[in-house]
Amino acid sequence: MDCTSSTSSQGHHVNGKKSIDLPGPAIVKNGPRHRPLTLMRQCRGVLCLVIMLLTAFMMMVYLSPITTFLVRLFSVHYSRKSTCFLFGMWLAMWPFLFEKVNKTRFIFSGESVPPKGRVLLFANHRTEVDWMYLWDFALRKGRLQCIKYMLKKSLMKLPVFNWSFHLIEFIPVERKWEIDEPIIRRRLSEFKNPRDPLWLAVFPEGTDYTEKKCIRSQEYAVEHGLPILKNVLLPKTKGFNCCLQELRSSIDAVYDITIAYKHRLPTFLDNVYGIDPSEVHIHINSIQVSDIPTSEDEVASWLTERFRLKDELLSNFSTLGHFPNEGTEGDLSTLKCLANFTAVVGTTGILTYLTLFSSVWFKVFVAFSCTFLTFATCYSIHLPQLIGSPEVNTGKEA
Repeated sequence: MDCTSSTSSQGHHVNGKKSIDLPGPAIVKNGPRHRPLTLMRQCRGVLCLVIMLLTAFMMMVYLSPITTFLVRLFSVHYSRKSTCFLFGMWLAMWPFLFEKVNKTRFIFSGESVPPKGRVLLFANHRTEVDWMYLWDFALRKGRLQCIKYMLKKSLMKLPVFNWSFHLIEFIPVERKWEIDEPIIRRRLSEFKNPRDPLWLAVFPEGTDYTEKKCIRSQEYAVEHGLPILKNVLLPKTKGFNCCLQELRSSIDAVYDITIAYKHRLPTFLDNVYGIDPSEVHIHINSIQVSDIPTSEDEVASWLTERFRLKDELLSNFSTLGHFPNEGTEGDLSTLKCLANFTAVVGTTGILTYLTLFSSVWFKVFVAFSCTFLTFATCYSIHLPQLIGSPEVNTGKEA
């Protein structure tokens, strides 16, 4: 692919070095908050966060030793399925919070894709919470329990959440390729069984978008003859290519996802308090694996071109206020969301009561489980199957 610079500005010299005037980052319309931060919203947000943390803690300390230890002794496959099922129940409370409690509108566009079992997703990274909105898409496809991420290793220091990241086998990275490559390849090699559920989400930009990062990305593009992008950063192609190399034979499709926001960019606390965003726009393109090149250089050029198209798509969104071909996904079922919320909170209530007011052995079990989870997470331990014959990949399971 012939990647050329898109700038038409004239060059000039600064301190003896030639400099090119870049078009600059896209102008972000970060207007006023969609809703005011009232005392009521603050109290509700704190309550929601407490519920999320308590439900996660109780489900992990009581149920994960069963699914990730006892079941795994007999079957890695069914251990993953049962762990992912429980994780999906808890995770479904976040789309419930976003769409039903906070009343954030989710507008899907592009292609209406089938609920395929094993998918590699890549998306632009506009804010610190883009990855959370992929849950709304996955839930609509019945694949929320399958979603996994590559995430910054520093996030493995978050209490409680680091246990869940480990249990559901997220891949922590240092952002140094010489360190990350062997870790990524080893972990991806464990996901090749086509019977195991998998929606692997990656953000090739490697970090969320800011104006300073965009300028550095544009300067790099000028130096290397790559497209100059305003709404996204140039993708880091090695990690994406590594995922393709390891999983190409076992995935059903690749989804190219573009995320945009109306009026204001959200933060994590905006989601908790329900003050932003007003609308989340998600555009989906489905790509056949056979249509993606195989050599590293060709994959790099292919991915760079996909991000150039994302840049155009986001520029048009800034002008029009929407992506093309809207309405590809419907609303979430309020009844199903409430039923799931009731099941998770009800189970948490029972487990909390048993821990605080029942036999001392429940407290002992919780202490043992916390120790086990901390040790397994700290040393990145995933038990192998020890009983019975090794599982054989016999084909794909929906």
